[in-house]
Amino acid sequence: MLETPGRIEPCFFEEHIPAELADLSVEIQREASGLGKGLHPDSAAELADLVRMMNCYYSNLIEGHNTRPRDIEKALAGAELEEETRPLALEARAHVIVQREIDEMHRAGALPRPTSAEFLTWVHKIFYDEMPEEFRVIEHPDGSREPIIPGRMRREGDPEVAVGRHHPPSSGRVATFMEHFDKRFHIAARSASGRIIAIASAHHRLNYIHPFPDGNGRVSRLMSHAMALEASIGGDGLWSISRGLARGLKDRGEYKQMMDHADSPRLGDRDGRGNLSEAALKTYCAWFLNVALDQITFSAKLFDLDGLDKRYRRLVADTIDDKRAPDLVSAVLRHGTLERGEAQFVLKTSERTARNTLKQLTTAGFLVSASPKTPVRLAFPLEYRERLFPNLFADADLPE
Repeated sequence: MLETPGRIEPCFFEEHIPAELADLSVEIQREASGLGKGLHPDSAAELADLVRMMNCYYSNLIEGHNTRPRDIEKALAGAELEEETRPLALEARAHVIVQREIDEMHRAGALPRPTSAEFLTWVHKIFYDEMPEEFRVIEHPDGSREPIIPGRMRREGDPEVAVGRHHPPSSGRVATFMEHFDKRFHIAARSASGRIIAIASAHHRLNYIHPFPDGNGRVSRLMSHAMALEASIGGDGLWSISRGLARGLKDRGEYKQMMDHADSPRLGDRDGRGNLSEAALKTYCAWFLNVALDQITFSAKLFDLDGLDKRYRRLVADTIDDKRAPDLVSAVLRHGTLERGEAQFVLKTSERTARNTLKQLTTAGFLVSASPKTPVRLAFPLEYRERLFPNLFADADLPE
């Protein structure tokens, strides 16, 4: 009986959405709608790139892989990496590449349903195609090694797996479970609140099925990111669920504890009708949605236009001996890009003086451009990230 797809029920709350979860979904919608308010789309896109790096940093940290942000940035730029940090940096790079593609497909209206086998196998394939060889094998307790085939779910004849005390559905039943999983969450997505609450419950149920031999955690967090985009709470990529899951609301062990709690079997007739506990699912979903709300609120404060403008102006004033420089940085932040010839009009000064200010800002890495003659845009140099974005990489080994 336990090998039927009903083993993952309840998947969500069909008859009556708990008031706590409904209220959280409304609050999340409201807060997410204000994310990046006032930011020029070009500046927001630059910040979204930074958030992708943060997302992969924390997603890998959950897996016990602590990668320095500087190494992630070097890997993304194709720079030479130290041998000891290379595997982790390339793993992080793979995560960013997949998330970028998800974001681009969403903008183009071409994103498959995030709970579909089509989407999940694509995520796994792209991710592992980009992974270094060191992380494309599974080492079993008996010392044997099994290669990971990108995009391949467990199937009949594959070894059975266990995750701690949890025993997922047998390999030969994964396809049936995944078909049921997608159908159920397709139904959940019919309402605005359902789409948001489903992000939490689908995250657990996918890991419960454990469809891939390895990589399920990263795939589930990328699925949650895609579901947030489809639920219109993605905030243009300016917040990350992985940061919240890694940090928890009070301590870092909460994610594992809450996922384990949601594995609980049904506790009698008043605990829903499924195989698993409805009460435990509600507790888990409330925790997950509070984590999401906490991260959206954190990002809203961090990327608030006025606050960011003030922090960047203070930073430039402290590091560049040119009193005009903060004004130029403010103009680029608010307008996204700036033609080089317009700097003199922004600063209300001579062309030569404006050119000198522009040169100091580009030399310092605060402004960047595709070539010496193309428009400049704002950059966020790694050595100043903690000052510009306090607690973004709270656990990172940032430069002094």
